[in-house]
Amino acid sequence: MEWYEATAFLIGGLVVLMLLGMPVAVAFLIINMAGVIVLMGGMAGVEQLLTNATVSVTSFTLAPVPLFLVMGELLFHSGLAIGVFNALDKCFGGIRGRLAYLTVGGGTIFATLSGSSMANTAMLGTTLMPDMLKRGYKKYIVMGPIIATGGLAMIIPPSSLAVLLGSLARIDVGALLIAGMIPGLILAIFYVVTIWLMIRLDPEAAPPYQTEKHSLNEVLGGLIRDVLPMGLVVFAVVGMILLGWATPTESAACGTAAVLILAAAYRKLNMQVIIRALQGSVKVSAMMLMIILGSTTFSQILAFSGASQGLIAFSTGFELSAYAMLLAMLIVLIILGMFMDQLSIMMLTLPIFMPLVGIYGFDPVWFGIVMLLALELSLATPPFGLLLFVMLGVAPRGTTMREVVLASAPFILCTLVLIGLLTLVPDLALWLPMAMR
Repeated sequence: MEWYEATAFLIGGLVVLMLLGMPVAVAFLIINMAGVIVLMGGMAGVEQLLTNATVSVTSFTLAPVPLFLVMGELLFHSGLAIGVFNALDKCFGGIRGRLAYLTVGGGTIFATLSGSSMANTAMLGTTLMPDMLKRGYKKYIVMGPIIATGGLAMIIPPSSLAVLLGSLARIDVGALLIAGMIPGLILAIFYVVTIWLMIRLDPEAAPPYQTEKHSLNEVLGGLIRDVLPMGLVVFAVVGMILLGWATPTESAACGTAAVLILAAAYRKLNMQVIIRALQGSVKVSAMMLMIILGSTTFSQILAFSGASQGLIAFSTGFELSAYAMLLAMLIVLIILGMFMDQLSIMMLTLPIFMPLVGIYGFDPVWFGIVMLLALELSLATPPFGLLLFVMLGVAPRGTTMREVVLASAPFILCTLVLIGLLTLVPDLALWLPMAMR
């Protein structure tokens, strides 16, 4: 087969299977079997497929993923995350739209603790949305900030997807985790400014109401009791990597241990909490590892058939400038994000994108952050953005997909602005990793 025929057979077949509604892991498995039989010599190729598949999911660099998931699940099921929101709520007083600002503030803190965008969005939706609607907030100013802030967990460390991206693209995982901190905080500030502008343009979107007044002692007491101890978790994950005391895997284990210690200290740790946390993390981890198993082998078949090299030669043959190529890659990521989940997108594009990153001289860590932002963007793009469906699941009955999509649109613009800013000022992503080194 010529490279373009192999590309059409492998990628086209995979897309068709996904469009037919087949689970991603199963679609990868079927197209891999077909590719091995057609392109790699039948049963001899199947044996190689099984060997490579085993290696792909036994990589030590993937160990932080289930640990970060356990950490986030423990925070959610133990109620520690709710304590953070209650303490922050006392700080905002009676300012207009305080619950929308609380969504961004509390969601950003939880993003630094959970590592899961879906968990972040689900928690914000179930805890804050009912109260916001009861207070008379319009749906768009409720759903938009929740979807946007939920996605911050993809870029702010600890990010499970950043660990996977670093592992699969052979980027320094520790540097990639730390690089997301400043862009993530800038994005949170953009969200706050967007909410302020929305309230200025439509004051009735967040009507004023009487709030309970809290004394300074109550506010400080809540922050010291419920928020300050969470610094132990942040230090265990981010601080230990920054100081060079731990690898990402070790810091993930330390972060999980820190959450267990805090939950026990607050007397919120019991067998039911542990079982629920483990069940949730096992489900997500198994799904991720199944997709990795199939898609890593898919990348190897692409390389063996000559499709990867052909696509790279074809892409570089246009003699585009570096930033024109970057724009093309971003467009591909956004389009794929409308139809596929983030892990599948990474598996499909990394074998082609990473050689181009080297050819065009982009810093791999910087590109990793830009790619994570593009993937975060795809979480909120119709028709299949995962966070849109999470939001629809926790929204009141009668909420339409159109309402959810329109609510997320201004915040999608914030992410696009940040990508442009990172392109102009790469040190926003690279300063912390360089300081760590």
